[in-house]
Amino acid sequence: MKALKIILCCCVVLLALGCGPKKGIVTKKEKKKDVVDKTKKGHEVTEAKTITKPLSSTEQYIDQFAGIAKRQMRTAKIPASITLAQGILESGSGRGRLAVKGNNHFGIKCHGWQGAKIYHDDDRSKECFRKYKEAESSYRDHSEFLTGRKRYANLFKLKPDDYKAWAKGLKAAGYATDRKYPQKLISLIERYELYKYDAEVLGKGNLDELVKVNSGVLRYIVERGDTLYSLAKRYSTTVEAIKELNNLSSNDLALGQELMIPN
Repeated sequence: MKALKIILCCCVVLLALGCGPKKGIVTKKEKKKDVVDKTKKGHEVTEAKTITKPLSSTEQYIDQFAGIAKRQMRTAKIPASITLAQGILESGSGRGRLAVKGNNHFGIKCHGWQGAKIYHDDDRSKECFRKYKEAESSYRDHSEFLTGRKRYANLFKLKPDDYKAWAKGLKAAGYATDRKYPQKLISLIERYELYKYDAEVLGKGNLDELVKVNSGVLRYIVERGDTLYSLAKRYSTTVEAIKELNNLSSNDLALGQELMIPN
């Protein structure tokens, strides 16, 4: 009887030793597998992430003012590429003191200016420069400055998309004293492909501007700063006429939206 008890005890001990460690090992392996799976999943997610390169200050400047430059090209016949390149160069991509403090993006000095003024060291100390309430006013004044002075008259005999001739012509007319001014403008235009804005205005690009669809109707792609009121005024129509033609229920516009404009 005593021998039987000893045998039974041994069997219980062996059974416990045989089951315990085996079960523990499986648990450890499963936990380890879970950690590996989670790590792999995490790694896959990391690899799938798309890193978007932020726009440079110059690219941001172009994005902000390209629409205004194109509008000035339509009204004043100055290449949008030239206007943008000058704005970038003269204002330091909008970061220069004259641009920040005075909204002056083209370094235009007072020259009998009756409006607000800002003083800045340039060729001489504390020179007088024009100051504007908003940057767009600087763009309009830039167009008026070039179109209203006889010394720039020869520029308007050039082709509107010949940015190289315009860059050289500005220097020849005395816009800047820097001998490399034309090369700097041309370099900016070609580096950032600013010539594409000239092509768009002239109808040679991606139709991101006015295109005649049929008699009495124009197609227009909405640009930054456009409103129904400004478009109606520009094309001698009414807000209600534009809304009716496009089945619009509100006056809200979206950048890149296509509109039909009665003309």
